[in-house]
Order: sequence, then C-alpha cells, then structure tokens
Amino acid sequence: MSPDRPLVPPSRTDGGTSSTTTHKRLILNPTSGTADHIEEVRRLATILGYRIEKTEAEAHAVELAKAAAAENVELLAVAGGDGTIHEVVQGLVEAEALGDVTLGVIPVGTANLFATNIGIRSIEQGFDALETGERRRIDVGMAKGEPFVMSCIAGLPATASVATTSELKRRFGTFAFVIAGVQEATAFVGLHIELTAVSNGEAITWDGEALCALVGNVRRFTKQGGQANVEDGLFEVVIIEQMPASDLVVEATAQRLLGQDTEHVLHVQASQLEIKSLDSEPIEFSLDGERRTHERLALHTRPQALTVCVGPGYESAPSED
Repeated sequence: MSPDRPLVPPSRTDGGTSSTTTHKRLILNPTSGTADHIEEVRRLATILGYRIEKTEAEAHAVELAKAAAAENVELLAVAGGDGTIHEVVQGLVEAEALGDVTLGVIPVGTANLFATNIGIRSIEQGFDALETGERRRIDVGMAKGEPFVMSCIAGLPATASVATTSELKRRFGTFAFVIAGVQEATAFVGLHIELTAVSNGEAITWDGEALCALVGNVRRFTKQGGQANVEDGLFEVVIIEQMPASDLVVEATAQRLLGQDTEHVLHVQASQLEIKSLDSEPIEFSLDGERRTHERLALHTRPQALTVCVGPGYESAPSED
C-alpha cells in the first residue's frame, strides 16, 4: 500500500462488524494462480473493512456477485484471475446490476490480463485503486447474452486458451499458454466462417478460411497487437486469413500479424457483429478464456456500462506503437 497512507481499521458497530462491510465486499477465489495469496488478501481486506466471501466451486462467483447486488453492495472487489472476473461480471448482468456496482480487481490469477489492462499489477496496487484510485466507466461486450470484458476469440488462440489446463498453469505459470499453443497448432485446421460487422453504420461482410477471428474490448486483448479502446463503444475486430503452413510458424506469426496492415489481415471497428460457421460445424470460442461453442454467435457492445477502479498506468485508448 502507499507508504504515506497508513491503514486504519474502520470504525466498528455493534457485534464487531465494520460499518462499511454492507457496502464493501470482496469475492475471493482461493485456488487462483499459485494459491499463495489468501492470507495477504484476507489481511488487507479485513483492515479496510471488506466482508469476504470465498468461492467454493466453478460458477460460484456468479452467485456471490448476484447476492452482493441484491444486498446493494456498492464496492465489489474480486481477488482472482480473469475467469473469476468473468463470472462476477456475468452475475452482475444476470442481476441487472451492472451499472450499480463499482468493481475492483485484486490480481492473483495466472495471467491477470484484465487487471494489467486497467493498470493493476499487484495485490497492494489493487487495494490502493479500490480505496483511492480513479473510477472509469468501460465498455462490456455481450455474446449471445453472456458478457465479456476482454475478448471473444475463435480459431487457434481460442483452442490454445481452452487447452491450457489448470495443471499446466500450476506447473508452468504463464508459459503454460505457450505450451498449449504449440500443441494445438500442430492439429488446427482453420475456420470456415462468415463475419458480418456494423461499422460506422455500414455492414461489412467477410467470408472464407481463417486462422482466427478476434473481437477485442480492452486496450490490449492479446500479448502483442490487438489494440482496442475500452471506452469508445466499439470492438476491435481482427480476421487473420488461413495461410499455407510453409508460410508461417502458426502461433508466432499470428501474434506478429495482429498489429500489422497486410493482405492477410482484416481490421475493422464495430459496435455489433455476427460470426457464423459456413460448414455447419460448431465454432469453439474463448470468451475471456472460457470455452463456449456456437454455430452462430451475435455480439454487441454495452458502451461504458461498468465502473471499475483503475491503477495509475491505465490508458483507455491504444498508443501509437
């Protein structure tokens, strides 16, 4: 925490419960990342007056977020990874409370992509942002009724993402995503899709064989490239065409091409779009890292629908590089 701002326990009410716990809550995933964060998170959350609710199973964070919304919680912290954040946002959407709660992130997952994009890189920085950080309203993507804050991806990066098992993450950390990507690249045969996007009031259609289709909501929705402005109400859509294996090392080239203007890459900004399979085979999507399967998927933005606590390095718009 900031050295010039000492932590002072909040005042107590009858029964020894913080007077702010009704409005300040923390959802803690004890199995996120290396699972060595529990005591530190509990210590800081208790000092600052957060009521702590621990997840006990997959999708439990959805129900905890809905309960927080029903109890009029105003400040909701999430100590977990990108999957836990996805569940919490889903719970707020189901409770129709997306605009009623301010969300804060305590990054304790494996990759923490969303936290990094909003300028949060440590547990202490996450609590600092909750207490004194700037509040910003960001866009939320919707995919057939399900929200996402980072990206919706089809193709090779999606198959690699969902193939990254908890065991791989536990053993290799962020390198697990690279291992899974190499494994999946050898078997991936591409996508036969049609994409229709509404851009500046006009419909743009693309169809053919694609290596991947990426729909980004946050500033950087992949490790390299993939720039998007998270406050402009638009997705950044990238289609990378399928190319002969002899022309690329699939994963490395896909990452490199994302930020370049080439004949094999389509870039478009859109507020709504549809992706559908042209060979009647379901498409595997990665929705903020969560596996979903659809033959046809409609997506749209909910502009500036969610208030988040951001860190000092937060930037909503892409930089020139």
